[in-house]
Amino acid sequence: MAPGDRDVDVLVVGGGQAGLAAGFHLRRAGLDPVILDAADRPGGAWPRTWDSLRLFSPAAYSSLPGMRMPPFPGPGFPTAGHVSSYLAAYEQRYDLDVVRPVRVTSVRAEEARPDSRLVVESEAGATWRARGVVSATGTWERPFWPAYSGMAGFRGRHLHAADYRRPEGFEGARVVVVGGGNTAAQLLAEVSTVAHTTWVAPRPPRFMPDDVDGRVLFGVATRRRRALDAGDTGDAGVGGLGDIVMVPPVREARDRGVLDARPMFSHVVPDGVAWRDGSHEPADVILWCTGFRPALAHLAPLHLGRAHGVVPTVPVGPVAGTRAAADPRVHLLGYGDWTGPASATLIGVGRTARDAARDLADLPFM
Repeated sequence: MAPGDRDVDVLVVGGGQAGLAAGFHLRRAGLDPVILDAADRPGGAWPRTWDSLRLFSPAAYSSLPGMRMPPFPGPGFPTAGHVSSYLAAYEQRYDLDVVRPVRVTSVRAEEARPDSRLVVESEAGATWRARGVVSATGTWERPFWPAYSGMAGFRGRHLHAADYRRPEGFEGARVVVVGGGNTAAQLLAEVSTVAHTTWVAPRPPRFMPDDVDGRVLFGVATRRRRALDAGDTGDAGVGGLGDIVMVPPVREARDRGVLDARPMFSHVVPDGVAWRDGSHEPADVILWCTGFRPALAHLAPLHLGRAHGVVPTVPVGPVAGTRAAADPRVHLLGYGDWTGPASATLIGVGRTARDAARDLADLPFM
């Protein structure tokens, strides 16, 4: 049950890894944050991912600021369950003020003055008034479904990666896996062990070298961050290595010969998918590994979509680091490279959380 109306220094929307990193650094900056989390348990999106998901890195390369992730006791890299347990322990260690389940519906300005409080409203009916807001809602709750002709008439099952859990139930099925990234490759590798799979992607998948894991990716992201800070935008960063990390299940799928992606189909037909050349692939399931979009509807009342006449390149308009250019009271954390290189990763979000906390602490009215 949410508490009654409260006045707070900073309100953090979202209690996953980005929200917790924000809470840690806001405390260190001398502020008293409250974290509102829509989930009914700790762990952010990790408890809702597919069962076999693992990190790309060992625990030592997957920690939030101030507390190392414990070593994973089993073989391989940490599982999603291990990450969830770590995030729950992190909350407890720093006694972060996390209130859940509270789904924030809107953030609006109390008055037109730039130093007025922001009013944060929730489905529970409670209202918070904050001098600053950090949006750390992530993307998991906004799965992206592309639109293709004929989708509504498909007699099989449409399934997004956000709702996939395990291969059981796919035995013997004809499954078309859509997407060209890590999720598509990993779910294809898993489902293909029990089903007949066809992989389609909007462009040929780009596989990273076998020896690249999260440790290498972190080093590349760190160099890109330093290059950007120095004004050098020529560094391609992680994207220059490829799109797909060759984790063991994906390498095994390659050895089985199932990583051959076809070009994107043109439309969906009642019993499968079809291409403009007339070819056709029957399907019982279309598994859409087509990504996610930032969950930012709660910021719509602030009208951040345009700043200084600039057409927005992200849903809330231009950003300066993690700060919304249209409102210095609002920071966005953990949504991907547009809020900082590697900011959507466990180890990378700490840097951007630190910067956001410092910016908020420096506001003259904070």
